[in-house]
Amino acid sequence: MNASTSGVTSGKLFLETVLQNVKRATELANIPSDIYEFLKIPKRVVIVSIPIRDQNGKVTNYIGYRVQHNNALGPYKGGIRYYPTVDLDEVTALAMLMTYKCAAVSLPFGGAKGGVACDPKKLSLEEIEKITRRYTYMISEVIGPYVDIPAPDVYTDARVMAWIMDTYSQLKGRQVPEVVTGKPVYLGGCEGREEATGFGVCVTTREACRVLGIPVKGARIAIQGFGNVGTYAALHLANLGAKIVAVSDSKGAIYNKDGFNVEKLIAHKKNTGTVLGFPSATQIGEKELLQLDVDVLIPAAIEGVLTKEVAEKVQARIVAEGANGPTTTEGSQVLQEKGIFVVPDILANAGGVTASYFEWIQNLQREHWPREKVLNMLEEKMVKAFNDVVETANKMEIGMRDAVMVLSVSRVALAVQTLGIWP
Repeated sequence: MNASTSGVTSGKLFLETVLQNVKRATELANIPSDIYEFLKIPKRVVIVSIPIRDQNGKVTNYIGYRVQHNNALGPYKGGIRYYPTVDLDEVTALAMLMTYKCAAVSLPFGGAKGGVACDPKKLSLEEIEKITRRYTYMISEVIGPYVDIPAPDVYTDARVMAWIMDTYSQLKGRQVPEVVTGKPVYLGGCEGREEATGFGVCVTTREACRVLGIPVKGARIAIQGFGNVGTYAALHLANLGAKIVAVSDSKGAIYNKDGFNVEKLIAHKKNTGTVLGFPSATQIGEKELLQLDVDVLIPAAIEGVLTKEVAEKVQARIVAEGANGPTTTEGSQVLQEKGIFVVPDILANAGGVTASYFEWIQNLQREHWPREKVLNMLEEKMVKAFNDVVETANKMEIGMRDAVMVLSVSRVALAVQTLGIWP
């Protein structure tokens, strides 16, 4: 969770970093070494070829993956991403993190991840549908409502999930909405799912402020990344009275010491495609945003941005990791030495998988819950998980990152030890 999955560092290094974090957690928690040996290898790895004929009649063969890491706590759960650099090491690392993310918020799921090495930006909608349906067909024997429940990830969305559900349902001869989460609401999706990850970041940020005695009302917050997670985190934090003083997207960063009107900023980005050019905003550099004198920094964009060099200049009192792996191993060490309170990614951004759990339950029961119920239940889950991690950190006198891994790995290890290794 401390390295990149998209080119900042390789998938191999990412996997090594995750394994190092897990090994450290087992050592801190005095978990037998044989459990680490059990957990460091996924239970199942599926690699499939996906030949697609494009509109010009040319056949291109894409490679798809589904890695199922561990299901001691329940069915496998994890997203599917479409990205050019997807490889087995990356998907394996992400599957492992899903195991511990689900355990961190006490969900009855194990961890999995999937991906197809392709560039959706260069593909037509028809080609993406062909890839999706062929990929679903190829992995259909290893997924299912009680086996492995996929979800959206990088460059996949509700429509892609609908194609997966439809393909799987056609193969089974009946509608099976519970095979996948992140679907459109009108096809069995969950109210509030789109905002769930950002809302979870807001809740854990609020709780971190409470621990440090920082009033949320008036708290100065900088958000790197104004996509889905950053946008909803900003919106919900602003509703609590926080000042969103800086935001960025792929085209640049802006700052206003008095804070932005978040709703107007969202409308501006929707109309122009960027946060740049927003009235009363000063354009600043990306690294400058990360180093602002603020109460809270929320890295919610790409991985590996808080390197050792950048972390040394971070002035925020709280870093809430909205993105997966925004802090490198060296950067994490610097933040801890500086006494900065970190809400680790597998806790801060667990709102998405928690809402997916709610969607799965609703589909199994053929129910549909209102948004207010979903967000209330989500808040309760996130607060409980946050308090569990803080309690572990205080009890063991360790940082939040180590604490969340100790807690999560211990829960998975206990399940493995109880069930036994059979035969």
